[in-house]
Amino acid sequence: MVLVHQPVPSFVQLAAHPLRWQLLAALSGGDYRVREMVTLVGQPQNLISYHLRLLRDGGLVRATRSSFDGRDSYYHLDLDCCAEMLTGAAAALHPALGLNPASSRFDSQAPASVLFVCTGNSARSVMAEALLRQRTNGGVEAHSAGTRPKSVMHPNVVRVLREEFGIDISGQDPRHLDTLADHRFDTVVTLCDKAREVCPDFGDDARWIHWSIPDPSAPGGTDADTYPAFQATAAEIDTRIRYLLPILTAET
Repeated sequence: MVLVHQPVPSFVQLAAHPLRWQLLAALSGGDYRVREMVTLVGQPQNLISYHLRLLRDGGLVRATRSSFDGRDSYYHLDLDCCAEMLTGAAAALHPALGLNPASSRFDSQAPASVLFVCTGNSARSVMAEALLRQRTNGGVEAHSAGTRPKSVMHPNVVRVLREEFGIDISGQDPRHLDTLADHRFDTVVTLCDKAREVCPDFGDDARWIHWSIPDPSAPGGTDADTYPAFQATAAEIDTRIRYLLPILTAET
């Protein structure tokens, strides 16, 4: 008999703690502030902050400064990192074990309606609407709107969707959230912190998700200067859309 001296994979070390697992589970449904996680898991703030720091150090969780209140931060679960670390943990146990990456297919036959909300409806929410529609081949009724919509789409949004994803939204204009007040949605996703605070109620049946994603348009920057930020934002939103699909399938 050969003694086994194999280190415990880092994902197992991080996720095995009951409170850290609860935090990961909470963040799998959207982005939250510390005080909100205190309510969600029923533990004191200092303990929550301590374990969030361990999850951040381990690469599973990221934090972004709130664009609504710069003194606050939103925490986000890095699902790609989780998938990679889970795959490594499975392979460490046995090389034949493996995990399938998150599915990019939408297989549900039941209709689903999703609304994406940001402030101007000229960048983030528009990207999310277009990318969800593309990934589901129109199988999801996707909409986007703004709490204070801009007059026109940001040119970098039109460019990045066309060049990176082959999507043409050149004929689309921003719309106000009020135009959808009577519409029923299965899922409402806010993509900016300001919009989250003022988004109206769309009913108890709607699933609410928040993605804290900074505005890629920097004040004073030219379109050429800010285009890399739009590329990064579109890539992040596409990743989040990919992980949203199984939730939509399960709910419908």
